[in-house]
Amino acid sequence: MTAVRICRILRTAVPVAATSLVAAAIPLAAQTDDASGHWEGSIEAPGQPLVVIVDLAETDGAWSGTIDIPAQGAVDLPLRGVAVEGETVRFTINGVPGEPTFEGTLAGGEITGEFSQGPARLPFKLGREAVEVEAPSRPQEPKPPFPYDEEEVVYTNGDVKIAGTLTLPPGDGKFPAALLISGSGALNRDLELAGHKPFLVLADHLTRLGIAVLRVDDRGIGGSTGSTWQSTSRDKANDVLTGVRFLSGHDRIDPERVGLIGISEGGLVAPLALNRVEPGTIAYAVLLAGPGVPGGDLLRQQLRRIAAANGAPAQMIEELATLQDRALEIIGSGMPPREAEAALREVVIDQLAASPETAQLSGDALEAAVSAAVENNLSPWFRFFIRYDPRPALGGLAVPTLALFGGKDTQVDADQNQSAMEAAFAASANQDVTIRRFADMNHLFQTARTGSPAEYAQIEETMAPEVLGLIGSWIAERFVD
Repeated sequence: MTAVRICRILRTAVPVAATSLVAAAIPLAAQTDDASGHWEGSIEAPGQPLVVIVDLAETDGAWSGTIDIPAQGAVDLPLRGVAVEGETVRFTINGVPGEPTFEGTLAGGEITGEFSQGPARLPFKLGREAVEVEAPSRPQEPKPPFPYDEEEVVYTNGDVKIAGTLTLPPGDGKFPAALLISGSGALNRDLELAGHKPFLVLADHLTRLGIAVLRVDDRGIGGSTGSTWQSTSRDKANDVLTGVRFLSGHDRIDPERVGLIGISEGGLVAPLALNRVEPGTIAYAVLLAGPGVPGGDLLRQQLRRIAAANGAPAQMIEELATLQDRALEIIGSGMPPREAEAALREVVIDQLAASPETAQLSGDALEAAVSAAVENNLSPWFRFFIRYDPRPALGGLAVPTLALFGGKDTQVDADQNQSAMEAAFAASANQDVTIRRFADMNHLFQTARTGSPAEYAQIEETMAPEVLGLIGSWIAERFVD
């Protein structure tokens, strides 16, 4: 459900891509013996060097920095514990399990030393010259010039500003339109994660078919204001309805042919929004890997599926599942805030200790991981999500609806959620419902091997062509002149 985070720097590295982007090599001789500034190099993983780009800065004696890992789609990850003492340079990637740490010696315009993460120990080397960055191949990502129009748009929902991009087919007609709704987490308008931009690919495909598409930044991301974690799926539904009103008032869009396409949490938000408007306001719904059960139930199955896909032994999965049940009970209770925080901290510490990826955490790194987990899990967004049952809203849908699932989806399990959704539709009066499962596809509708989120960045395909084709043809048959 959530945006993918880099969990194991080495394990999630991807093979060298067939194409690359080569930056011009510009020596920065003036900075040769100074740790501050721009560094590029690699961690020497056996047979597969992993390119890293590091920027270090010193202000009034305090050091800070960021790191990019292009092969994993990671940009501007913050560094902590940045220390420069004589020739020794040390820093750690913040918030990543296993305390990925670089410790090296600055000499001759290079930083060379050892990278460690958990038990792994590997050499690394950073220099001042730009290195060849092997960009992951993303053959579906569209490149300009585009055969359609683009508009940068901004509208407001109360005091929250929503920014996005509207793509419009060429011509003067009144076009059907789709508003894209992201999954959980704070994501930009392209749904950018793991080096992929699924909403950019989907918007391009649909607009070429004659369908206008609006994709927007989530609250607190890009050009949008507010906070994703301090809001809920209901607030997101209100943002969606504001977007629908914006589209309906656009002079090149037919207000009677505006629909919603939501993925993951977005597949929960779309029915929630539809159930809050007058009939005829929204014309259709496309639900991609949408939840069919309450969030707490979904997360229980998600833990088991992801852990199994990653090869965790059965005993460990059961231990983690028991701890998750304890955490969900605390989060969903009516405990006073301080009492809930204290109780949840204990469970989170046990969870981190039980997982091989985080068992090595200690000191400041452990405290940072615990604090972040407690804060996120007690946020308004998460508390709403685990309690909300999407089935009544699904049963209330009275518009043409397309629901798709991936058979290898480990985040929104198809067996669990498709069956619940089918039951909700069967009990409704909706006569235009299409539900399909793609056996070999994951949560992002990529053709996958295991379905683990660790694979997302490694797969070249952003969204399977047959899924794009079905979404496009289903909408076009009903709403494109």
